[in-house]
Amino acid sequence: MQLQLRQLSLAVALALGVSAEASAQADHDPTTDLDQVVVTATRTATTVDQSLAAVEVIDREQIQRSQARSLQELLRGRAGINLGNQGGIGKVSTLFLRGTESDHTLFLVDGVRIGSATSGLASLQDLPLELIERVEIVRGPRSSLYGSEAIGGVVQVFTRGGRDGVHPRLRLGAGSHGLREAGAGVDIGGARGWFGIDYTHQSSDGINACRGIGAPLYAGCGMDHPDPDRDGYENNALSLRGGIRFSNALSADVHALRGEGHNAYDADPAWGLPDNSDTTQQVVGGKLRYAPGQRFALQLVAGRNLDASDNYFGHAFSDRFQSTRDSATLQGDLTLAAGQQLTLGADWARDRADVAGPFATFDAARGNRAGFAQYQGRFGRHDLQLALRHDDNEQFGGHGTGSLAWGMDAGHGLRVTASVGSAFKAPTFNELYYPFFGNPNLRPETSRSAELGVARRRDAWHWQFNAFQTAIDDLIVYDPKRFQANNIDRARIRGAELSAGTTLAGWELSAQASLLDPRNHSNANDGKLLPRRARQAARLDADRRFGDWRVGASWMAEGARYDDVGNALRVGGYATMDLRAELAFARDWTLQASVHNAFDRNYETAAYYNQPGREFGLTLRWAPQ
Repeated sequence: MQLQLRQLSLAVALALGVSAEASAQADHDPTTDLDQVVVTATRTATTVDQSLAAVEVIDREQIQRSQARSLQELLRGRAGINLGNQGGIGKVSTLFLRGTESDHTLFLVDGVRIGSATSGLASLQDLPLELIERVEIVRGPRSSLYGSEAIGGVVQVFTRGGRDGVHPRLRLGAGSHGLREAGAGVDIGGARGWFGIDYTHQSSDGINACRGIGAPLYAGCGMDHPDPDRDGYENNALSLRGGIRFSNALSADVHALRGEGHNAYDADPAWGLPDNSDTTQQVVGGKLRYAPGQRFALQLVAGRNLDASDNYFGHAFSDRFQSTRDSATLQGDLTLAAGQQLTLGADWARDRADVAGPFATFDAARGNRAGFAQYQGRFGRHDLQLALRHDDNEQFGGHGTGSLAWGMDAGHGLRVTASVGSAFKAPTFNELYYPFFGNPNLRPETSRSAELGVARRRDAWHWQFNAFQTAIDDLIVYDPKRFQANNIDRARIRGAELSAGTTLAGWELSAQASLLDPRNHSNANDGKLLPRRARQAARLDADRRFGDWRVGASWMAEGARYDDVGNALRVGGYATMDLRAELAFARDWTLQASVHNAFDRNYETAAYYNQPGREFGLTLRWAPQ
């Protein structure tokens, strides 16, 4: 597999060189335009090609063209991302960004921090893709701007809305394993304000998620004889958002997203553990912005995330995990001179957990206050970014983080960047208080990272290469000597990422490849690979329009990984191919068809959890222009 990825990287480089010469006089293609405005990397508006961080943006056109059925499916194979899924659509998925832990990535929805305060995971499976306008992925530490959790990076989801005019839409879909989808919405916008509403439904009969424990190794589903049935999923979600411009200087917007779902999963009937759950994912927030001129802007952002799961064995209540995360930010941006910007801000947050059940019952809460400052300056061909932050946590006291980044335009579209940064992660409430596991004396996990990058951009093609190293101290894992969680692990992660895109003979081509060396440096497992991270991964996408038709394909491959810290349980590598086509058969009407895993590969991303085989899908869309 490693040889294959080396060959892939070489092929991408050669293809870019050839296509660069072939496309030098081609018209500018908006699908390869990097001048998209992003806000996540610096908490201020900048373009992708000016960013000193490794940033990827997936916009609405790309989302719809991909025909992905979930956010996890959309993110598969992208640079720096490994995903572990526990049994298909709607099932728990963990995301590892640049080899860091699954709770080391900060997730935001419209600027509001989300994720369970108990498990530390964001419920990606419960964020409907049809409600998303774009996704921004920032790779590398961002604690100097966002505080806890941003060791590996930040993923921010922006919901739909905010367009001028009237834009209704309707969608109906069906597919393999009893997949049923429906949705409708409308955006209404004018000079002084806008409003949007969307509803979406998704349900599936599912697959048999768990194939057993694989004794004698304790891993995977954690049971000897799981239910041999399909594990279905259903989610109904509503999104409301609106904004108003009171004057040229003052504006406000609000947004609310609520998804309610039901999820079935495997359990051993002999154990009496829960086998289905009712879930709620809710994000509510708003922003007030005052910008009296070009030199100064002040904004207040506040929101709340509710993450809840009521779990049942059959119809009998078993336990409840519920957490709320309240947050608010006051931020001021001051332009000191041309190309010189200063950002000052204050954050406030409070996490609460309510856990009830026969095996675990606790209530917990903690607050966090923080101040941050960022300077961004441009000096001729050079860019500089400096960020500092201090967090005052009620439970863990003060914690300081910082980052320094530099970039240089070397001419002919070539850009070089370098950065260093520190980050930290506060323990979750489960790690602190869960019976027979929690340890209230845990310390935050900390990290130090360094990165070098080089990129080149022309009108019709672009490429970017980044190499990085992250050292993490006080990793929290289960300590078998103390029978509880403990700060006993250290890790060193090294990696490289290559991404590229071009247009060749009418085909829109993009490629991404990642090489990763995530090593455990604790005493007991020194030199072992961190679990569930593939050392090699790649993705190729190709799309082309033929009149009213559009066709495309995505090839994704990942190398082998281990599912345990001792590297005794190996999960093999795999490669899959997705095919898609769409036809604009009438004015405002589009029919889409897809084949996922077209060659019916049998593979796993987490040990003993089955993945769907070949799947078919059809979607009918109506969207007046």
